Amino acid sequence: MKIPLSAPDITEAEIAAVTRVLRTPHLSLGPELTAFEQEFAAYHRVPHAVAVSSGTAGLHLALLTLGIGPGHEVILPAFTFVAVANAVLQVGAKPVLADIDATTLNLDPASVEEKITPRTRAIIAVHTFGIPADIDALLDIARRDNLFLIEDACEAIGAEWNSPVHSGRAGSFGHLAVFGFYPNKQITTGEGGMVLAHDPVHADRLRSLRNQGRLPGAGWLDHSEPGYNYRLSELACALGRVQLTRLHEILPLRASAAQCYNNLLAGVDDLILPPLAVSHRTLSWFVYVVQIPNSIARQTNGRARIRQALEEQGIATGLYFPPLHRQPALGASVGGSGFHLPVTESVSSRTLALPFFTRITTETQSFVAQALLAALQTK
Repeated sequence: MKIPLSAPDITEAEIAAVTRVLRTPHLSLGPELTAFEQEFAAYHRVPHAVAVSSGTAGLHLALLTLGIGPGHEVILPAFTFVAVANAVLQVGAKPVLADIDATTLNLDPASVEEKITPRTRAIIAVHTFGIPADIDALLDIARRDNLFLIEDACEAIGAEWNSPVHSGRAGSFGHLAVFGFYPNKQITTGEGGMVLAHDPVHADRLRSLRNQGRLPGAGWLDHSEPGYNYRLSELACALGRVQLTRLHEILPLRASAAQCYNNLLAGVDDLILPPLAVSHRTLSWFVYVVQIPNSIARQTNGRARIRQALEEQGIATGLYFPPLHRQPALGASVGGSGFHLPVTESVSSRTLALPFFTRITTETQSFVAQALLAALQTK
């Protein structure tokens, strides 16, 4: 039996929607794109949504739209996917890495404040694993220091932040917010992403940049600025529209699967399970990541041994996330060998993602949990 780390949840409704598009003359920049953008914006109660070819493309365009470039610094968590830092580098700015909160694994506002300099232009708040970052604190910092706040909600569609100060879905608070629809996400378009904007000027710039620098309403060969081909096809948009309508069933199934794992793995000394509830937050379960005991993590190849034991039983696992300042591709651009972020480094050395997807069965989860517990007990 092979158990994948993730799997998309596609029904006959999605297949029918994509097939309908294939019977039309519109395969790009058509009515499905317009409808998907409008429906996505309405779901988040934000005026504008701009569909793009990936979450990474969305981050790139968000930075360009806000005028971030050479000479600017952008603060982001060291515990995140490399695309966040890559997008900052691609606009010529400097990624500045901050540490994370040990419980939520999101940006630690105190660490963010320590990283602010006169060159700081923006904060990218990643809602890690579908747990919203501390919106109250990060908005307060951004407003006080006149910084842009970009939400990376690629892992957090449907998550909510609700405090006495701010209330709404993840992605509805920042100047811009980015979502991703890769097949491992809660909903998918195959490849694809979306950027939410409050300002119509920002929305127009995003639409121009994603379509070779062509302003909305301009002629096909009229270009106002250098741009990119970051368009999202009609096929992808049709798939995304159906997936969006199913979020009300998808998210509870994923929450139930997380609860099941927590029940199966409860009581193991020093095995840290992801929190099922966090103050002011409604979670949107993207992955299920445990932190293995320190006694095993400190062993040479200790975590690799656990992974190998699971792999031998056909169970896929993942390592979310290696610290960005330890990525060879980034190196000195984000800190170098002498740079340390203690919480990020401690958490990263212990993480192990277990198979997790919308239609995972309790029998499969029980098999995975038993295999993990057996591996942890093997000396």
